[in-house]
Amino acid sequence: MNDLIIKTDQDIARWMRRWSTPAIRISFGIIFIWFGILKPFDASSAGDLVKATVAWMPIGTPELWLSIIGWWEVVIGITFLFPRTTKIAIALLFLQMFGTFMPLFLLPEVTFQDGNIFTPTLEGQYIIKNVMIISAALVLGGRYHRAKAE
Repeated sequence: MNDLIIKTDQDIARWMRRWSTPAIRISFGIIFIWFGILKPFDASSAGDLVKATVAWMPIGTPELWLSIIGWWEVVIGITFLFPRTTKIAIALLFLQMFGTFMPLFLLPEVTFQDGNIFTPTLEGQYIIKNVMIISAALVLGGRYHRAKAE
C-alpha cells in the first residue's frame, strides 16, 4: 500500500511539473489579454482607479494612459504565451507592476480603509494580489533559464 501511495505521489508530481509551465503561460495570457483589452474601451472596473492614478501625468489625458496601459497588458499576455518571448513578457510585466502598485502610495484613501495599511479596501486587495503574479513570473523565468541550461 505504501508503494502505491509513493508511486501515485510521484505520478502527480510529474504531471504537475509537465503542465505547470503551460498553465502559468495560459493563465497570464488569459488574464492580461482579457483585462487589458477592457481598458482601451473604458469597460474595465479598474478604469477609474487607473485614471485617478495617472491624473498627475504631465503628458496626455487619463483616458489616453488607460488605453496605453490596456494595450501594454495585451502585449504582456501575448508575449507570455510563447517561450521565445518569455524574457520580453517578464520585463514588460515588471515595468507594468511599478504602475500597478502606485495607487497604494498615491491614493491611500482609496486603497486602504481609514488609512490603515493592514485593512486594504477591495481596490487595495486587487493591487496587493499582484505579488502572486510577480511570484509566478519569477517561477516561469527561472524555469525558462533552467530549461535552456539543460
